[in-house]
Amino acid sequence: MAGMSFQGSGEGVGLRMLSMFIGVFLVRMGMQKFGWFFDGGELTSQLEEWRRILDGVLQGNGGGGEYLAWLARLGDRWRELTMGSSLRYLDTVAIPYAAVFARIVPAAEFAAGAALVVGFNVRLTAGLALLMILNFHFASGLLFTWGYLANGFGLPVVGGLLALTLGGRALPFSFR
Repeated sequence: MAGMSFQGSGEGVGLRMLSMFIGVFLVRMGMQKFGWFFDGGELTSQLEEWRRILDGVLQGNGGGGEYLAWLARLGDRWRELTMGSSLRYLDTVAIPYAAVFARIVPAAEFAAGAALVVGFNVRLTAGLALLMILNFHFASGLLFTWGYLANGFGLPVVGGLLALTLGGRALPFSFR
């Protein structure tokens, strides 16, 4: 049976506040995608745009000098391993099932955000939300870029969700 916890340490209060803030963020993200319930075309367009960008990155050519050619080959292998994986994921999973994801993603973001705001099963909710966020970052190819380190949707959200997944047990003002 779920019980409400009101006691906690300063760290617990801090994590509970983080849970609430990330929850509001996820609720807002889910609300922005509400239209996807009625028309999955917007998600499909976004995924196809990511596919076009990733394909363009993979088609890029390096050149000039033996050392630069070696670096270019190394870079090509890295891009194929990372962004090539994202491209294959888009082609085999995300784009073919975009209509399904267009209904699941907004509902999952909204539900996860609401659960984090009220403090319901914070560790499990944060862990599942983390997987969902990383899935988006992987599909876009953003996860493998230097820009990811400075992206407000990247490390701050992933780090916050990871902190809640690892330390979000028995937080004050939460349901378990």
